[in-house]
Formats: sequence, C-alpha cells, structure tokens
Amino acid sequence: MISLEKTNVMRMLDQKKIKYSAYEYPHEDGVCVEGNVVAELLNQNPKRVFKTLVCVDNTKHYYVCVVPVENELDLKKAAKSFNVKSLEMIAVKELLPITGYVRGGCSPIGMKKAFPTVLHITAQSFDSIIFSGGKIGVQVEMNPNDLSKLIRVSFSDIIKE
Repeated sequence: MISLEKTNVMRMLDQKKIKYSAYEYPHEDGVCVEGNVVAELLNQNPKRVFKTLVCVDNTKHYYVCVVPVENELDLKKAAKSFNVKSLEMIAVKELLPITGYVRGGCSPIGMKKAFPTVLHITAQSFDSIIFSGGKIGVQVEMNPNDLSKLIRVSFSDIIKE
C-alpha cells in the first residue's frame, strides 16, 4: 500500500473501521482512464475491478450500478433490479452536480446523496473487489459485503451477456 493523500472515500472507510487497501495509478491530470486500463496498470484481474455507473429513471430518481470494468451494463436488467420501468445513463456533464464525482473518479461510496446501489453478483465471488477511491488515479480494494456498512447495496445480474 502506498501512502497517498486520503480521499473522502478512505476517510469514510476509516471512520467505520472498514479494512481496505488503496492504490494509485498513473494518469494525465483530470483525464479519465478506462477501467480495463486501470486493471492492467494495477496488474489486477479485470473481473475484480469494478466501475461505478449512474442511471436515472423517468421520474428523475438516480440509481448506482457497479459492474466489472470489462462488462457493459444492461439497462433493462438494472431497471428490473431497482423495480423501475426503465433506466438510462446520466449525461457525463450531470455526474459532478449529482454525485460530487468526475468521470473516472466516481465511487459508490461518498456521493452527495445516498442512492440505491446494485453491485453485479460476481462481486460476491471475490474476497475483495477494487473500485474508484473517489478521484482519478486512486482505487480502493475492500470486501464487497462491507459496502452495506456504508451504503444501501444489493447484488444482482445487471450486465449484458
């Protein structure tokens, strides 16, 4: 583990005394790095590295989906898992005002508001998963079941076959 500047995500994990590791990866300032590249840079199995995606329904309610970086979110499956009619991805320009995070630095932990969150079911097959630590260039690794100590989270099949 590298001694790096603590993000809000790390502070929240520390506060709840949840075990995690933090990693840094090289990036151009303010430039999003694709998830599969992050997995490669960290020398990690891409099935264990997850990306955080934010969706909205027709009533302007927001939902968070956390899926392996090499997979694509299935909006129909995601909508079903949240018991809503349909979902669409939010526009990148809406990400910061809604979540407090920029593209490439969006974490399911520490968003401006607590949104219902679903992790892809494969997360449960790992002792730990890796996802954004709240800013570009930082990832955290933790037990996926510990997320429920911080956010409302469930597990479901939400990726395209």
